[in-house]
Formats: sequence, structure tokens, C-alpha cells
Amino acid sequence: MQWKSQLHNLKAYQPGKTMEDVKEQFNLEKVVKLASNENPFGCSSNVQSFISSEALSHAIYPDGYAKQLRMKVAGQLAVEPQQLIFGNGSDEVIQMISRALLDRTKSTVMAAPTFPQYKHNAIVEGAEVREIPLDGKGRHQLSEMLDSIDETTAVVWLCSPNNPTGEYIRKDELLHFLDDVPSHVLVVLDEAYYEYVTAEDYYDSIELLKTYPQLVVTRTFSKAYGLAGFRVGYGVGSIDVISKLEPIREPFNNNSLGQGAASAAIDDQAFIDECREQNRKGLQQFYEFCESSGLKYMKSQANFILIDFGISGDEVFQYLMSKGYIVRSGQALGYPESVRITVGSPEQNEELISLMKEFLALPKQF
Repeated sequence: MQWKSQLHNLKAYQPGKTMEDVKEQFNLEKVVKLASNENPFGCSSNVQSFISSEALSHAIYPDGYAKQLRMKVAGQLAVEPQQLIFGNGSDEVIQMISRALLDRTKSTVMAAPTFPQYKHNAIVEGAEVREIPLDGKGRHQLSEMLDSIDETTAVVWLCSPNNPTGEYIRKDELLHFLDDVPSHVLVVLDEAYYEYVTAEDYYDSIELLKTYPQLVVTRTFSKAYGLAGFRVGYGVGSIDVISKLEPIREPFNNNSLGQGAASAAIDDQAFIDECREQNRKGLQQFYEFCESSGLKYMKSQANFILIDFGISGDEVFQYLMSKGYIVRSGQALGYPESVRITVGSPEQNEELISLMKEFLALPKQF
């Protein structure tokens, strides 16, 4: 078989160990997963009510237009329904954009480290990947990204807040960047963690769409809305841009249960407000731990924190996992001496902090 040459060394996404795997491996009764930036508070009670009350026909295809969800999201964002495209998570929207615009004659620009699916999809399409390192504070270097754009560049990816650092792009920086980006380049602003942002100098990306027609914003119901298992995400852009992407979207790509759950969840913004506040308090717990322990960290606008332990992140990861807490080693994230921790409930945060203090008190081998 004649596979694409770029697939020969490309690895599939490797999910972490499940909670059941860890229980079995370490003979544990309780395991807490704080590795994938899921919402520790679950989802809105509206979703539970929807699931228990709706009698969906599983023999009928879902609404391929996702009309109910589309109208609710359009109303919330004050955009036209035709400005929205829905995906099987925002991952699929990223894949659609890559498929539509990238090939062997094109280049794409992104930060490093950042969400890995930008690069993964670009490689699949055979495009040249241009990665611009984050600065020492974990921020996008937008001027350097601009300098790397040329006539072959089709897409620039901006993740704000960025995964894995939690840093965000300031409003003034973003405006200067968008003013200078050539009109033939699509700028994708990935806001998977938008609902958690509390920074006062964050921008209104939906408002920016009115001024910058080459901008697409992606968001998801997987994080703050607590619907990761339902796989619903979306993109927002100009009607012209979205109309070019729609033919690439798989028919019926959002299942009926996911559409209904997302529609129910979006009606409960009080739940989102409470999750944002609890997340802010949880981050503060970790900030105080880092300060008292002399550990470097980056302040986050997302629902996770990256902590530098000064030793292999795998070592920290393995110790915490053996105690029943699954976090993410920075080895695979571009920060080999760090771990990325999802903010949990207050009780989970305290228990994890106690375990990290135990780890720091262990005698180290040098």
C-alpha cells in the first residue's frame, strides 16, 4: 500500500491510563484524575434533566444542521446562525480547517509548545510547520510569528489561554497582530478555556470577527461545560469562511445526545459562573503551595496549572499516580521538568498538595 510519506513517523494520539488501570496497577480503592483538564464539578443539572426526560430515537439520524443548538449558540453570541460550524469536539473543527487550507504547497504557523493537534493535522496534510517558541513566561511571541508568515502561509494558530501554559494573549497584542496579518492568512483563535478567563485585559473575540474577516474562533463544551464525553465543539467566523468549511464537515457529525446536552447546558450560565469562581480559588491554592515550596509556576487563565519541580516530570507523575492522583507529565508537553495539573475540587486540591509536599520531602538522588 502506498501510504502518505508523512504518516510513516507520525504517532497516533496516546491517551493516558484510565482510572481503572491505575486502581489495578497500584491496588488502590480511590483514584482522582486531574490530567485532562476536565471539569471536576461535572456538568449542569440541566443536562441530567435532559438525559433523564428525553426519549431519543436511536434509529433516527441526528439533525445534521444541529438547528436547536445552533440557534442557542447564535443567540448567546449574537451572531448569525450561518456563522457557526459544529464539530465532534473543537478537535474536528481544527481538522476541518487543516483539510480545507493545508497541503504540500502551504505553510502554517503556531507557537511551541501549544495544543498538539495543530501540528498533527498539518503534518497529515503535508504542510510545512513553522513553530515559534513561547517566551520565558509561556506567552506567544506574536511579532516573531508575524515575521515567519510569507506567501505560502495559509493558517496561523493562536491558543489563548494556551495549553499547556495557561497564559493568554493580551487585547492590545492581539489587535496589533491582526492588523498586520496578510489578508490571505486565516487566523484561528482557539478558546477552549474561554469560560475560565478572569483577566481584565482579555479581548472579546466575537466582537473582533466584525473587523477581521480572516479570523475564526473555536470553542468547546468539553471543558467548563463538563461535557467532554459528548464531544461537541464549534467554530465561529464570517459567513463566507464558514460556508467554505461546511462541505468538509462530515454529515451527522454531532450525535443527538450531544446536541441536546449542549443545548441544555448553555441555558445554565450560573453553573459556568460558579465553576469559574471555584477554579479561581483552586488556582490560588496551587499558587500558595508553589510560593511556600519555592517552585516555579505560571499563572493560569485556564483550569490547569503548570508547575516546575526542577526534576523529571515523569518522576513526579509516577509518584502522584502511585498515591491515586493522575496528573500530566510535562515530558510530552515541552516542559520536561514540570507537571500540568487540572484544578480539582477544594478537597482534591488540598489532598494533592499534601502529596506533592510529601514528594518534595523525600530524599533525592543526585
